[in-house]
Amino acid sequence: MRGTRQGLVDGVRDRLVREDGQRDGRALDDEQLAQALRASGRVLGTTALRELTRTARAELYGAGPLQVLLDEPGVTDVLVNGPDEVWVDRGAGVERADVRLGGPDDVRALAVRLAAAGGQRLDDAAPVVDARLPDGTRLHALVAPVCEAGAVISLRVLRPHAFDLAALVRAGTVPPAWEGVLRELVARRASVLVSGGTGTGKTTLLAALLALVPGDERVVCVEEARELAPDHPHVVPLTARRPNVEGAGGVDLADLVRAALRMRPDRIVLGECRGAEVREVLMALNTGHEGGLATIHANDVEVVPARLEALAALAGMDRAAVAAQAVGGLDVVLHLRRARRGTTTRRHLAQIGLVRTGERGALRVDVAATWGGAGVPVAGPAHDAFARRWSLPGRAG
Repeated sequence: MRGTRQGLVDGVRDRLVREDGQRDGRALDDEQLAQALRASGRVLGTTALRELTRTARAELYGAGPLQVLLDEPGVTDVLVNGPDEVWVDRGAGVERADVRLGGPDDVRALAVRLAAAGGQRLDDAAPVVDARLPDGTRLHALVAPVCEAGAVISLRVLRPHAFDLAALVRAGTVPPAWEGVLRELVARRASVLVSGGTGTGKTTLLAALLALVPGDERVVCVEEARELAPDHPHVVPLTARRPNVEGAGGVDLADLVRAALRMRPDRIVLGECRGAEVREVLMALNTGHEGGLATIHANDVEVVPARLEALAALAGMDRAAVAAQAVGGLDVVLHLRRARRGTTTRRHLAQIGLVRTGERGALRVDVAATWGGAGVPVAGPAHDAFARRWSLPGRAG
């Protein structure tokens, strides 16, 4: 039966290739796909036709057998390590999915097709790809010989619905005692850096904070691949563009940050500091563009200075320059963690850090408060210094 269905889908694919010039590359809607399947000459019942239409859409325009996982509510990541090794993250850590992808050649073919859908090439000459699929899903894929036979595929789902801060509090991501603190930081235009590891919820928290920005403010969001979808009436998304196969047409994050400065922004947001663009962000925050937000990968608030220095070094900035720009432009670091509780993994806001100058003018981020994901937050060494500027419940011991 599976072979028959695949044969029908392959027939539709061949027909679309022949007719592509007449359609100008436009995807077929469900009714047009159903007509194409009927044109095969096979007799299909209503239920079978409906199911086959969904299968054809997934194979032709989606992620094939993986599409059912991507469409599942709550799924954040779908990971493929091999034909019989598919994993899915539904928000509580990765778990094995009962999906089979055929053989190594089938996995490679799927990766190549997904890369093409994202406007990128994936082959022996270019065996690694980062792309954004038409529905916003982020794709990272590698093919042999970089990996073992076949391909390794990572898909990050873009959810159109963004959690607001109250929802994050109800979900246990943010402690109730800190909700007022976060609201105040946004209202008083603090410049905030959200840190954490991969999959800790940095983008989710960032979107929730952006939803608190007054509706009459213009927010310009710069991202490598669009993930932010804040509930705000005036957001201008700018997305980096990779060079084409000839090496032309690329627009990097630093270019976009500079462009954002000329767009009359009230808030400049960088989805992730990951390279030399950190120089432009720090400069922007020091030239009257307060209230900006960004994310960065880090293990702890106290190692954020080292991360900033390493990234800024790519732009030719020394430690003294980074410290001066960061202390003048950044106010607070919010750090997220993933913690395993029993058989599940929970994401939570673990630390609030205060950006300030240390000995000999060095950059420091000191812990103002910590939270383990349950119970009451605990005051940190910088609590009183933080509370003198921003509200924060409790007192340092």
